[in-house]
Amino acid sequence: MAKGYVQLYTGDGKGKTTAALGLALRSAGHKKRVFIGQFMKGQYYGELSALADIGEIDIEQFGDAGCIRREEVTDLHRQHAEQGIKRIEEIMLSGDYQMVIMDEIVVAIWFGIVDVERVLGVLKKRHEGIELILTGRRAPARLIEAADLVTEMQEIRHYYRDGVPAREGIEF
Repeated sequence: MAKGYVQLYTGDGKGKTTAALGLALRSAGHKKRVFIGQFMKGQYYGELSALADIGEIDIEQFGDAGCIRREEVTDLHRQHAEQGIKRIEEIMLSGDYQMVIMDEIVVAIWFGIVDVERVLGVLKKRHEGIELILTGRRAPARLIEAADLVTEMQEIRHYYRDGVPAREGIEF
């Protein structure tokens, strides 16, 4: 790729991570290397198994085993996120990957686990040939301005509102 772009998938609707994973698969199908860093995730998701056998895709998690609320953020959560950002920077400098996905990094910003300035700094360090994908709800205006492509997922209807819990193979 001569030039990579920064893509941002945000909004309260379902499908942000799913869209990023779709891009990862498409890129891998063209023999391009993809690194996926999942922020705020340390538990099992189906994509971990599904992507394990795809040699072009590497995935690492930078979060705890359980979900947290904004008021439950600790220094340990901040340490995990900082380790993830450092790993992303290392990956981008390696020259080994053509696509880097920072899954749920926007939620980490919204939760106060990561400062938006830190993420904007990552964008500035990006080699121009790397396609960088950011996902998560409630993207701050500064991140939206910095991205080349912004898609907002809007919820029209969701079965969660009817009490349907997260389903294996669909939400995780």
